[in-house]
Amino acid sequence: MAAGRRVARLGPVERSAALDTMAARELDVVVVGGGVVGAGVALDAVTRGLDVGLVEARDFASGTSSRSSKLIHGGLRYLEQLNFELVREALQERALLLQRIAPHLVRPVPFLFPMTHMGWERPYVGAGVALYDTLGIATGVSRGVPGHRHLSRSRALRLAPALKRSAFTGAVQYWDAQVDDARYVMTMLRTAATYGAHVAPRSQVVGFLREGERVTGVRVRDLESGREMEVRAQQVVNATGVWTDDIQELVGGRGQIHVRASKGIHLVVPRDRIHSVTGLILRTEKSVLFVIPWGRHWIIGTTDTEWTLDKEHPAASRADIDYLLDHVNAVLSVPLSRDDVEGVYAGLRPLLSGESDETSKLSREHVVAHPVPGLVMIAGGKYTTYRVMAKDAVDAVAHGLDQRVPRSCTDRIPLAGAEGYQALWNARHRLAHTSGLHVARIEHLLQRYGSLIDEVLELIEHDPSLGRPLHGADDYLRAEIVYAATHEGARHLNDVLTRRTHVSIETFHRGVAVAQEAAELLAGPLGWDAEQVKREVEYFTKRVEAERLSQEQDTDHAADAIRLGAPEIEPVAAPEGS
Repeated sequence: MAAGRRVARLGPVERSAALDTMAARELDVVVVGGGVVGAGVALDAVTRGLDVGLVEARDFASGTSSRSSKLIHGGLRYLEQLNFELVREALQERALLLQRIAPHLVRPVPFLFPMTHMGWERPYVGAGVALYDTLGIATGVSRGVPGHRHLSRSRALRLAPALKRSAFTGAVQYWDAQVDDARYVMTMLRTAATYGAHVAPRSQVVGFLREGERVTGVRVRDLESGREMEVRAQQVVNATGVWTDDIQELVGGRGQIHVRASKGIHLVVPRDRIHSVTGLILRTEKSVLFVIPWGRHWIIGTTDTEWTLDKEHPAASRADIDYLLDHVNAVLSVPLSRDDVEGVYAGLRPLLSGESDETSKLSREHVVAHPVPGLVMIAGGKYTTYRVMAKDAVDAVAHGLDQRVPRSCTDRIPLAGAEGYQALWNARHRLAHTSGLHVARIEHLLQRYGSLIDEVLELIEHDPSLGRPLHGADDYLRAEIVYAATHEGARHLNDVLTRRTHVSIETFHRGVAVAQEAAELLAGPLGWDAEQVKREVEYFTKRVEAERLSQEQDTDHAADAIRLGAPEIEPVAAPEGS
């Protein structure tokens, strides 16, 4: 972020202004989809000097981009598939994100790979991890994480006493990186807005504008007010992930890109349930399984099964949960039970369709297509390589524009909160003293907001009650709930408890115990009356109830049917003309 440039807010006023601006003039490009790829396209385009709008039907990152394994990694398993270029590209992006683009949001994380065979396995795994490290160095950017090391069984047990001694013969430790996926997307959109992009969540594309064969924009319905508007643009980018084919149908028929959804579920358990100072990566019969350190918790995942049901609310079944528990318990001396599970979340990977019937073998690479004049489509890929995907999509946009468009520069654009982060981290004890907060709170805030911590502390300075933690989710301060609405584009209680924070998966009550307090904090900045506060709490509670019940079902179809029983949140305002 350029020195002296004030970071844009994504509050209610800014959302309305963005919609008004998009409706009032022709843009160079409008992006459909507010996940990591759409956000990346908006940032890439606006930093090339283009006039950019972005619309998202739900909340930012509400689909795949908030339901990942929360890893920034090269994909160690892709080496077995001999996909060296995909791994090299991903490791280069990992290094950029760690060291230049988002050091406040992306950080190194260690993993232990337990081996189960004597003789051949250590040289085989060792060679793979050594190549992984080498590809990371060969990018021209410092790797940003420590190199791997070989461990005996005894040394591995000192790092991970939770492992069952009889379950492995030795181990290799290597490093990757992790990210708060939803927060990363939101921060990227704030960065794009700071450079001039017009960004609006809860704005659904319901049709395309056409002049003959050419796409000239989109028809958008504001889901908060019910009004519809036309957003004209010289180029439209479809960056909707698993919804790619659905959006293509609005243009008229299927296009050049076909996407299949693969469901991956994750469990969240308390940190004290697994005694280890390092993450784990375990080989399964289909793929790999991660046990990932996540603050005071572990994230365990993931599955990989075809999903053909509801895309907005993919449901985890009892079979999914038992699959993960069975596999992780095979190596733990003290097994986990369903009672240990705090949270469960399910996401869909947008995989490019191929000839294979197994989703785990479909392509993780991406494709850009120009199916009709004025429309660019981007699909496939993985979270780690979003920036490369965005660059390729905007290159395609540039071909469709009459003007000369500069080359991508996002490899040199730090996200909001990155600049000055390290200096503030070094001064965290002084920040704690001046703010009156414990240094542990300051560390928490710095790792979520970076140098934007000043904006959060300003809220607390104006209202000291916001410096208290949520009652029932004390990892988060009350100020963070307010900040989510005033600065980060949250429109509803679910947005805040699921994506701006992770209360919904980090507490055994799944957020229900803090719903009333959080909704009352949101009422002021979002203009809710008592009735809307009540509706928000009821909607969130019913959503949690439906998810819990769906996770008791044995099949995907049964889980999906129950999850869909939860109502959608109602608009705050009645539709215009009603």
